[in-house]
Amino acid sequence: MAEEIFVSPKKKGRIAVFLSGRGSNFRAIHEAITAGKINASVALVFSNVEAAPGLLTARERGLETFYLNPKLFPNREEYDKEAVRQVRKRDVDLVCLAGYMRILSPYFCREFKSRCLNIHPALLPSFPGLHVQQKAIDWGVKFSGATVHFVAEEVDMGPIVIQAMVPVLQDDTEETLAARILVEEHKIYPEAVRLFFEGRLEVRGRRVFIRDA
Repeated sequence: MAEEIFVSPKKKGRIAVFLSGRGSNFRAIHEAITAGKINASVALVFSNVEAAPGLLTARERGLETFYLNPKLFPNREEYDKEAVRQVRKRDVDLVCLAGYMRILSPYFCREFKSRCLNIHPALLPSFPGLHVQQKAIDWGVKFSGATVHFVAEEVDMGPIVIQAMVPVLQDDTEETLAARILVEEHKIYPEAVRLFFEGRLEVRGRRVFIRDA
């Protein structure tokens, strides 16, 4: 069987951002768009938390928002089917998870295979999941960082697009390490989105190749 290859589209695209909290990575992406660095627009900011500060930020910026209450659905897949319907209605090309604190169902992952990005505050595949900055400190690693990756059915295990590295200092706390990593997140996430809409991301199996790197 021939290897399946995905190449990102070279076009002015439409993005849906999913968030559950303050949405600092959403702001970084949107500011890169407004600065002309990314050939795209934010078509929707979606949240599972009605009071998410990121939704307020989006409304202040004149962007369309949508809150979907998880309590109205019997399970994760039914919730994600409605989320997918809302995204499809807006002709979205790329979903960007920006602090979205729900695990996506296999259904969602299949519907947006190679068209959904996530940012994770560790150097994957090390330390998937939650509280990863504390895990890095507890394991005594000398470097940690951030990873932008395509979303797959296995949590935090999709093909890696870009990584940034920061040193783990001997007196670091979870909070100080997280703050330094966040600075790098705000750099590499907009860069990954930029490359996506320049048609420069090629996914072959587990590997992502950047064309004309």
